[in-house]
Amino acid sequence: MTTLRYPTPAEWTATVLADFDTFMQDHAAAEKKASGMAMSMVSHYPDKAELIQAMTELAVEELTHYRQVVKLIYARGLQLQADKKDNYVVQMRQHIRHGKDAYLLDRLLTAGIIEARGAERFGLIASALPAGPLKTFYQSITRSEQRHEDLFVALAEKYLPGAMVQARLDELLDTEAAIVRHLPLRAALH
Repeated sequence: MTTLRYPTPAEWTATVLADFDTFMQDHAAAEKKASGMAMSMVSHYPDKAELIQAMTELAVEELTHYRQVVKLIYARGLQLQADKKDNYVVQMRQHIRHGKDAYLLDRLLTAGIIEARGAERFGLIASALPAGPLKTFYQSITRSEQRHEDLFVALAEKYLPGAMVQARLDELLDTEAAIVRHLPLRAALH
């Protein structure tokens, strides 16, 4: 499991709970984008059988989460909104290096760190919600995100030397902490 270096402040949870409908819209968009990212990895690395299998399964799981969130949104009497740019993800992606191995490593580790942040934040939401179906749903999503963060690191270690993976993971975790520290509080996953 990836240990994040900057914990999400309690004020973030309060911000989300105060505008949960907006949060759910953002959550839906995040799941859809995660599915697309997994399929992008499949397209980019046709020679890596284990990565293709893992990313195909991940894409389906993320799309299933998207469908579940959309159902919850509709059950609340809301309609889907246009996706908004996720500045956190944009900033993380700016640190992805070029070069065959560096690019693969950074894409995998960045995805794993993003999943780790999602796991942390979905867990905060799950803990704050009252007992009921919504709490159960976010507890399930939290467990799923935790599996995903481990998946990306394991894939990186499959294709690249462990020492290289750990050194770069260490760098990217510092980068991520600096990014999160300066994110504005909003009713969104990031």
